[in-house]
Amino acid sequence: MVKLTAAATRSIPRIIIFALTIVYGFAGLFFRDPWKNEDAIGFGGMWTLFRGNSLDWIVPHLAGRALSLGSPLPYWMGATLIQLFSGWIGAANAARLYSAICFFAAALAIWYATYLLGRRREVQPMALAVGGQPDMKSYGMTLADGALLIFLACVGLAQRAHETTPMMAQLMGISIVLYGTVRGLDKPWQGGLWTGLGIAIVALSSNLTLSLIIVTSTIIAVIASNAKLRFLWTLTSTVIGLIGFAVWPILWYVFDLPTSWRHIAQEGWHNVPEMRSTPSLESLSFLSVNFWAYAWPVWPLAAISLAHWGRVKEAGAWRAPHLCIPLSLFIGSLIYVLFRLEANEHDLMILIPSLSIIAAFSLPILKRSMISFIDWFAMFSFTLIALAIWIIWLAKVTGFPESTAANIARFLPGFEGQFNWLAFIVALAITGVWLAVVRWRTSRAPKEIWRCLIISASGTTLMWVLLMTLWLPTINFAKTYRPVSVRLAQVVPSGGGCIDTSNIGPAQLASFDYFTKLTLRDDPDCPWMLTQNQLEAQAYARPNNKKVHLLWEDRRAADRDERLRLYEVIPE
Repeated sequence: MVKLTAAATRSIPRIIIFALTIVYGFAGLFFRDPWKNEDAIGFGGMWTLFRGNSLDWIVPHLAGRALSLGSPLPYWMGATLIQLFSGWIGAANAARLYSAICFFAAALAIWYATYLLGRRREVQPMALAVGGQPDMKSYGMTLADGALLIFLACVGLAQRAHETTPMMAQLMGISIVLYGTVRGLDKPWQGGLWTGLGIAIVALSSNLTLSLIIVTSTIIAVIASNAKLRFLWTLTSTVIGLIGFAVWPILWYVFDLPTSWRHIAQEGWHNVPEMRSTPSLESLSFLSVNFWAYAWPVWPLAAISLAHWGRVKEAGAWRAPHLCIPLSLFIGSLIYVLFRLEANEHDLMILIPSLSIIAAFSLPILKRSMISFIDWFAMFSFTLIALAIWIIWLAKVTGFPESTAANIARFLPGFEGQFNWLAFIVALAITGVWLAVVRWRTSRAPKEIWRCLIISASGTTLMWVLLMTLWLPTINFAKTYRPVSVRLAQVVPSGGGCIDTSNIGPAQLASFDYFTKLTLRDDPDCPWMLTQNQLEAQAYARPNNKKVHLLWEDRRAADRDERLRLYEVIPE
């Protein structure tokens, strides 16, 4: 049990938390190209669907490459948004509205799940002898605000939550499963509807392994919880979840998918090449190195919450819904990441919703020393980061400091920094807000339990908005294939046939398909071949009695290791 006064659970003004969430969610979605790697691949699948036929919609893939990108929901959403909004804001910007929808839906689900858990009797503060303890609604809202701030403060989500990847739909689906399971404790039919919808979203946006793990984790949470869910929740969630699992395979047969493409779709759904039957040492190594920075400050707060609430003297403390439900989903997601052949930062996204909910319950019991550490660490770190972003931007625009400008020119040859009034004003405004937040936090001693998160969430938002205003042209120049694509299109003879793209990566193929009107196909019979390695071209030519003639060689300015080569294939 915890001791709190009503003053400690005053909610954040709605306008502040709404503005923070909206600014964070929309910053970085517009005024840029698809970025290497996963962002370009995800957009490439959406772009192919937008221009394609029914086959492309049933089995999402990149143009000219018979390889499934996996379950179709993210690509359905992106292609539909391109269809609706590309005429106004462009195809790439329209597709990234998919990321915004997933992000805001996940944030809303996390908030409401925490709010419902925070209203439960087993987590309420002790009744004070003289009264003045918070009521259930105020306490639940404060914890929900804390969970949302923790979610926004997660450093690793900043870039990944603004990319067009299937993991955004998975993030949304898992968050909705959490909300639906909690909602089912008091409203079985409504909770079952949301849980089933979340499971359907996961099934239609991920592989079969993750989908089954999420279902299993939810079942374990329900069985282990001391607050039993009713039959109506079970029935509703099961029916809708099964529909979600069945939709894609049914489409294979309804539209009489060719056998070869059906096998491709099945391989994409099973995702066998990306999974292992035992935990992967590569994934374990990746987690051990990257998780701590990626999930800051979520993981320390979650650890404190588990340590406190897990040792509550009441029987069955670990079976309480506020621990049991999110912890089960977190463990299931963690197992999935560990069994990945080689996990990356995008895979870690699915760990954050559960951890954010658990972490929110640490706020009432945080010691003053921990609050001060989180505050000052965030204040110091994000102030230094903001200062560095401003200094480097100044060097790009003015050439001063000279040493910084020289380093930029060396790493990004050909880039010319330009002054943008709108970006400057937005960056100046967000910096001013940051200084005001820091001044508010340091000039007074607020008692609200969410006070230690305002600096962290505001700092993450500050960092991301500054990068997406002052640095956006630089980052876009470093990560886009647009200049290379333009130069490639200029050297390919007009009216010719296709270009064999078998030897280039999916991000390159997706980018070239979007930025050019060339005919790209994984076909060795094409009269031209695009490759990164001279040996690949020679290895193809010799056994096929053909010669290859180098027509073009180029690379992105920011990538010194990449070399793209276009060969003319000449029969002997």
